[in-house]
Amino acid sequence: MTNFSEILGALLQSDPSQSTSGRLQEALGAGGTPAQGSLEGLLKGTGLDEVLSGLLGGGQGGGGGIGNTLSNVLNEASQAVGGQENLALGAFGALLGSVLGGGTGSVKGAIGGGALAMLGALAYNALKGTPQETKEVPLGLKAPATAAEKEQMEDQAGLVIKAMINAAKADGQIDRDEVQRIIGKLGEAGLDQKTRDFVLAEMNKPMDTEELVAAAKGNPQLAAQVYAASLLGVEVDTPGERAYLEDLAKRLGLVPQAVTNLENTMGLK
Repeated sequence: MTNFSEILGALLQSDPSQSTSGRLQEALGAGGTPAQGSLEGLLKGTGLDEVLSGLLGGGQGGGGGIGNTLSNVLNEASQAVGGQENLALGAFGALLGSVLGGGTGSVKGAIGGGALAMLGALAYNALKGTPQETKEVPLGLKAPATAAEKEQMEDQAGLVIKAMINAAKADGQIDRDEVQRIIGKLGEAGLDQKTRDFVLAEMNKPMDTEELVAAAKGNPQLAAQVYAASLLGVEVDTPGERAYLEDLAKRLGLVPQAVTNLENTMGLK
């Protein structure tokens, strides 16, 4: 079975979009004052906020703050799954280290898992207070308990990869030089030729938004994660990219408030 989590981790390390790293930092609250709803705020009281503080050099990302409801999201999620040990909190450390320059190719699978946990937390947060709110904890945010859940998480990682690559095509074909840069970075990260060929084939495919929509149909949490992943893969500095995101949100069936929540948390200006 293809290790999509490993591919996702390596892809994020390759910084496929000029905005990828910045959006990750915004979502993680690692870029200075945390954005409203950032994961730094969401991690308060879980114990992992201390890890984040250490990675940021004693909490230089502090300040800003968020409301009590948002700051308790992960505590609510831990209660729903029977305790914090059942959440994928440990995966955040690898992602944080990567975003802040401490990650290595040897943890690319963990980075991919951290990305899924981050997207799950973003979705859980974005849907709160909307008609699509649910108490169900996204699989990416909770640790998989069975082989079937592990396989489902890998499928989810594959969907995230496709969402990022599809968004990058919003203004047409991905630039050939950029494709070669990304494939080269994946090689440097240790991905074998077969895996690099898979990513290259995805980049060379025509846009297929329908595949993303079909996969997330009737699942607002997964739809929110697909939209957030798309924000990691595109600059959103042209009318074509903005139009793509607006169309994607509508076809995914996301309510406008959830879309706004995601964009604000990820620093989309």
